[in-house]
Formats: sequence, C-alpha cells, structure tokens
Amino acid sequence: MAPVATTPQPTVEETLKKPVNGTSKLVNPFYSPTVPDDGGADDGYEFAHYKPFFPDVKWAPLEEIAVTDRAHSADPEKKALLSAAAKVQHLTPAIGTEISGLDLRQLSDQQKDELALLVAERGVVFLRDQEINIREQLELGRHWGPLHKHATTPIPREPGLEEVHVVYTDGSRRPDPTSFSKLDLWHSDVSYEVQPPSTTSLKVIYGPPYGGDTLWTSGYALYSYFSPPFQKYLETLQVLPITQESHPILTLHRSGFTRRIVGVPKAESDAILRLLFHQLSENPDFQVRFHWEPNSIAIWDNRVTTHSASFDFWPHKRHALRSTPHGEKPISVEEYESGGKVAKDRQIEIWKQQGLEVQPLDTKSTPRGYSD
Repeated sequence: MAPVATTPQPTVEETLKKPVNGTSKLVNPFYSPTVPDDGGADDGYEFAHYKPFFPDVKWAPLEEIAVTDRAHSADPEKKALLSAAAKVQHLTPAIGTEISGLDLRQLSDQQKDELALLVAERGVVFLRDQEINIREQLELGRHWGPLHKHATTPIPREPGLEEVHVVYTDGSRRPDPTSFSKLDLWHSDVSYEVQPPSTTSLKVIYGPPYGGDTLWTSGYALYSYFSPPFQKYLETLQVLPITQESHPILTLHRSGFTRRIVGVPKAESDAILRLLFHQLSENPDFQVRFHWEPNSIAIWDNRVTTHSASFDFWPHKRHALRSTPHGEKPISVEEYESGGKVAKDRQIEIWKQQGLEVQPLDTKSTPRGYSD
C-alpha cells in the first residue's frame, strides 16, 4: 500500500550534504584537494601561514635523479643514535618504534643515517615533543634525498615552501562516506612516480582532542605471511600505477594508485590485488596505530609501508606538514640479485637475530587454532 502523501522529506544524500551551521561540505579525504572552504578566514589561527593553497606555478616533468640511500652508510647497530635516546620502545613485533629523549634538530649526520636505517628496518619511527620547524624538517629530509614537489595538492601560504605537502582538514570539510571505502584510503605516497619517496616525515602542528590517528602496515610482514611459492610468484610481477610507469609489485603492493598487474588476465590481476589490499588493510598483525599530539612526528619508509588516516575527528581541525625525499627507482628482486646480493625475508632475519631456527613454511601441515 502506498504511503499517504506528506511534506516531502529529504533523501539520505540531501541529508548528508546539508551544511551544519552553514559550514560543512562533504569531501572525499583521499582524492579531494585540501584547500579549506572557509573563505580564507583565519580567526587568529596560530598556523594560518601554513594553511594550504594552490600557487600559479608550473614545474618541469620529473626526470630520473641520483639518490644515495643514507641508511647504507649507517652503523648496523645504530650506536650513536640509540645511545643518545632516553627510551626506545618497539610498538609491535612487525612495525613501529617510538623514541624518546632525542631532539631531531640536534642529530649528527651519523645519527641521521642510523635513523634512516632504523626507519627502514622498523617501517615507521615516532617521536613526540619535537620543536623542529618546517624548514628544519625539510633540511632533515634533504639529508635523505632530493625533495619531491607534489603536483596535485596544495602547499603552505607562506612563500618558499614549495616542497612541503600540507595535510589540512577542518570543520568546513566533512568526510563523505558515499565517495570512498576505507580500503581505498590505504596507500603509499605518490607511488606512481618514477622514483617514489623514501624516508618521509610528517609533523602534526595542530590536532583534534581525540581521533585522527594514522595507521601503517608493514610490507615486510605481508611478504612473510605468504607461502614460499606465492612469494616467488609475486617476485615476477609488475604493476601499472595511474601513470604508465610499471613497477615491481614487491615494491608497489599498494592500494590507491595501482591499476592492475601487467601481463596476467584481468581476473587474476583483480584477485591478487584484492588479496594484497585486504591483507594490508585488515590484518592487525601487520599494523601499528599512532595517536598524534601537537609536535608529534612520524618518519616512515614509504617504500616498504602503506598508511591510512582515520577521519573520525570532524568537526575538529587537523593540520600537519610533510617532507618527502625521493628514493631510488624501484627494481625487481631479479635485478637486485643479479648484482650478487640475496634478497631476504625480513621476518626470518628478525627471528635469526633472536636466535631462533626458522624452517620454511610447511604448507601441508594441519591448521591449528590459537587461544586469546
């Protein structure tokens, strides 16, 4: 029976798009530009000069550039760095370390190299109460590689900061759940470039009272999770990002920018990427979650991790600045080993350091449960 006609009610879509106090606009937080819709009003905001805007500039296309991985120059035991810290705490077995008692402004070049090595090994390193300003943050980034300029997102209003990526969300921009899934938000930064970023840093300068966390997933842990035959298969594959530059999948198993696997049927490509993306985003054994405070900074290896922000803090403000050094051009396992080196499973290497004799995964064993 049809309902009796009454005053027309708004649809769900109309309800979602209805402004709150006349200020809210729904956005896709992953793909939408992060320029605020507040008409430029700053209302005495302390960091208004770091708010985002799009400059009227044109940059030459990126060309391949020489990059020296500073982690290769580090002391494997990282004595200079770790001896200067008040506390070094691993947050999960697979990924994430928090360091206390260091001032990033005071690091020697040797300590910077050792920090890059620690980041490469642990995926992401966190430090709190860091007074380092954005220009000092850029200088630290330059120690690790030439800095990337992001061509599709804004930079700070303050002149001279074209190498800064601004992360800014306020009450005028509410995440639109109809425009994205949380799976889509997992990514590594500009992984479609010829030389994707390496040791990347993000400092939160203003954050919400709660929420707004960021999560990272370890690519090392993902690789170690699979059976040896599947590992070998993955080593042979390349993916096609949103540009036409193919990359080996073991350095680009990343959601957000990856279009498909090259040279296999589409159904096979879809199934493999779906498996990888779901494991990256849903397996808690691979992840670490960080709650930001003002002056917290995260430094991660963009080549071996993916990350995703939680957009649960609206209508509060969250404002951060990123420094993004270029890494080397990704190479395949075959190319790496052609020089006489041997690619190793990171998890097995960790177990060996702990004195554990680890046998190859027995794919014929009987599954066992576990207690929690």
